[in-house]
Amino acid sequence: MKNKPLSALQNIGKTVASRLHDIGITSEEELKRLDAAKAYKWLSERNPGKHLPVCYYLYSLEGAIQNKHWDALSEKEKTKLRLAAGLSK
Repeated sequence: MKNKPLSALQNIGKTVASRLHDIGITSEEELKRLDAAKAYKWLSERNPGKHLPVCYYLYSLEGAIQNKHWDALSEKEKTKLRLAAGLSK
């Protein structure tokens, strides 16, 4: 597996990549090692008072890990992610 920079991953735009860099995640390998739910939690903690849309952050991070569009995640996967991130069902 090649370790891609965040900007090369599906669903990861400049803003999300920049925020991930701010919390120390700079590559695909680091994102996978942490996992989407933990990364989302860290981003939320680091950006208090900012609304981080679940679809553009939590689902996009998981989609990047799985190399698919965030909207292609099943409802079961989305529910599991929300619960793992400490969000309501």
